[in-house]
Amino acid sequence: MSTSSRFDRGHTDDLMSYLAASPSPYHAVANAAARLEKAGFRQVRETDAWDGAKGGRFVVRGGALIAWFVPEGAEPHTPFRIVGAHTDSPNLRVKPLPDTGSYGWRQIAVEVYGGTLLNTWLDRDLGLAGRVSLRDGSHRLVNVDRALLRVPQLAVHLDRSVNTDGLKLDRQRHMQPIWGLGETEEGDLIRFVAREVGVAAEEITGWDLMPHAIEAPSYLGRDRELVAGPRMDNLLSVHAGTAALAAVSAEAGSNSGAHSRSNSGSGSGKPLPYIPVLAAFDHEENGSQSDTGAEGPLLGTVMERSVLARGGTYEDRARAFAGTVCLSSDTGHAVHPNYGERHDPTHHPRANGGPILKVNVNMRYATDGSGRAVFAAACEKAGVPWQSFVSNNAMPCGTTIGPITAARHGIQTVDIGVAILSMHSARELCGADDPYHLANALAAFLEG
Repeated sequence: MSTSSRFDRGHTDDLMSYLAASPSPYHAVANAAARLEKAGFRQVRETDAWDGAKGGRFVVRGGALIAWFVPEGAEPHTPFRIVGAHTDSPNLRVKPLPDTGSYGWRQIAVEVYGGTLLNTWLDRDLGLAGRVSLRDGSHRLVNVDRALLRVPQLAVHLDRSVNTDGLKLDRQRHMQPIWGLGETEEGDLIRFVAREVGVAAEEITGWDLMPHAIEAPSYLGRDRELVAGPRMDNLLSVHAGTAALAAVSAEAGSNSGAHSRSNSGSGSGKPLPYIPVLAAFDHEENGSQSDTGAEGPLLGTVMERSVLARGGTYEDRARAFAGTVCLSSDTGHAVHPNYGERHDPTHHPRANGGPILKVNVNMRYATDGSGRAVFAAACEKAGVPWQSFVSNNAMPCGTTIGPITAARHGIQTVDIGVAILSMHSARELCGADDPYHLANALAAFLEG
């Protein structure tokens, strides 16, 4: 049966709410976890012993989340079907000594994170979000979602050639936001943050804070066929993967009589042949080399522990991994109407044309012909269109968690995503239909 009735434009409405509520990787994970809990999943701690009971589980580690659903009839060697994504986006991050300023302006010292388009952070009203670490080892989420910071651009009168020679920004000198007037005082920002979260300033011993644009996501265009918003790279995929996993697990549970029914339609009536997984990593934008990144052992450890908790052996683990497939879902480039020459002449992904299959023969993407067949089958089952993306031969190709996941765990991986414009901007653009096309395709893939 086609799964295309699972998600519709209401999914895009919900995506915009998710983007607005997730100004940092920590918020993105907390909000995804809350949605999974509502779908019947429960959190397990890595330091606890795990059992092999059927049902949904998830692990949270910082800005990363791994969730999985063990269906009825699952064997220790049952393979996994994984949707991979990442929770971080290029932005500005607050430095360890944040209080700075000059000429009577109070400023916040920030470091550039990832390959952000610097100019898109200029002259925007910015809030402040992230988390603080307390003396007792706990964490508090921070979300000052109001106009607090601003990186002011130099007036054209003082840079007469800016419109002819282009804007040239020094990351150190030109990107420090202002947040008030007066003399700089050491500890000022953390005292402010402490008041916002309701703790004493001396209880805060660490922080991971970042400015965010406070303008809400919105529909755009004559017929509202586009969506503009922050952090689509790659919360669009995290949101779609969360929705797909929740729907598939609910339908599988409903079919077995052991789980709440789905609100999205009936299931296939058959037990799941795979264990569906959502792997949402942090730090993709700076190379994935962290304990919460795709190059770390988190995903492999979770899958292996799941096998062992169901009474499996090393042989079962090897069999399960050999049959596992991962869809690495990340945004890609839609053809740009003003820069068509930057794209491959025969590959022009369009907004609302459906998810894209990303191919690079030098393995910047992990897709091969076999992976293409898996993705095509999922889209056909879901009843959604799909497109192909390949870079112009004269342009360098970006990469994703896909090749890292394939090499790290020895599992078949396919790179896909949604085509967008303004990638790595503080505010990106996609087709309004593509988020639910992606979610439908992911749900069909997770079902097998």
